[in-house]
This record gives sequence, C-alpha cells and structure tokens, in this order.
Amino acid sequence: MAALRTCEQPSLGNLEMSIHVTNNVEKNDQIRRTAEDEFDYSQRAQWLRAAVLGANDGLVSVASLMMGVAAVKDDIEAILLSGFAGLVAGACSMAIGEFVSVYTQRDRGQAAIASALAFSVGAVMPLLAAAFVRQHKMRLAVVVVVASLALILFGAAGAVLGRTPAVRSSVRVLIGEWMAMAITFGLTKLISTTGL
Repeated sequence: MAALRTCEQPSLGNLEMSIHVTNNVEKNDQIRRTAEDEFDYSQRAQWLRAAVLGANDGLVSVASLMMGVAAVKDDIEAILLSGFAGLVAGACSMAIGEFVSVYTQRDRGQAAIASALAFSVGAVMPLLAAAFVRQHKMRLAVVVVVASLALILFGAAGAVLGRTPAVRSSVRVLIGEWMAMAITFGLTKLISTTGL
C-alpha cells in the first residue's frame, strides 16, 4: 500500500520539472511565432519599400526626360511621346533587372511585374500632369509641382517603411528630383544651343 501511494502522488521534484518543461515549450512557441511575425513584416516592408523606390524612379526619370525635351521643344506631342517612351523603356528595364536578380523562378515573375508596375505608377504622374495643360511654361510648372508633391509622399512612405525620419527623407528625395530635372533641362538646352 505504501508503494502504491508513492506512485499515485507525484513528488515535488517531478512536478517542478514538468512545469519547467511546459514553460520552456510555451516560451519557444512564443519566440517562434514572434520571429515568424517579424519575418513576415520584414519581407512585406522590403517589398513595399522596393515598390516605393520603383515609383520614385519612374517619376524622376520620366519627369526629367520630359523637362529635357521641353527645354528644346514647345510641342506637347513631343513632350508626351518622350515621356511615354521613357515610361515603357523604364518599366521594361526595371522588370528585366528584377527578373535577372531574383533567384527563384516563382518569385522572378512576381518581382518583375511588381517592379514594372511601380515604375509605371510613378512615371504616369508627370505624363497626366502635362497632358491637360496647353501653355508651355505652365505645363513645365505643373510637371514640377506634381512631381514634387508625389515625391514628398514617396519620400515619406519610404521613410516610414525604412524607419528613418520622414521630413529628412522627403527633402532628400525632393532635392534629388529637382537636381535631376534641372540638369536634364540645362544640358539638353546647352546641347541644343551649341549644336553638338
């Protein structure tokens, strides 16, 4: 009977061991779930940040290209055609770049499409801004203003995703865009006037 009672009643040492193991299992599950959640967020944040940067590239490239053509041509058709050609060329370039750089076949197609779409979203903004303004100087001003406002938003979004200060990031992106448009406008004007 005494032996039976010993088996029926767990010792304090066994009880503590069971609790300790259970707590470790629960902690490991929590750590694993937390790591999975952080991994998913990290992956999503990288993908979204890449999309914002792609849109930023499209906006700066096409707006600068349009400003360069506008430096030597008042014709809205020439400006819009150059912008559209920049949109198509840039989107294709971004898609091909992503396709080549991504390792897995399944991810390649997704990355290529996402990159091309992000570039196109940014690129279409200056095109739409210019399409509805007939007066040449006003068209240039509208392209600069629309591109600047969009880049402030893209800079802020990129900053939030990259966990950096939004104002500093937006200003940095905006200054870079203004420099790109000014350099493209100025060099195109210079080449046009010097006959190179």
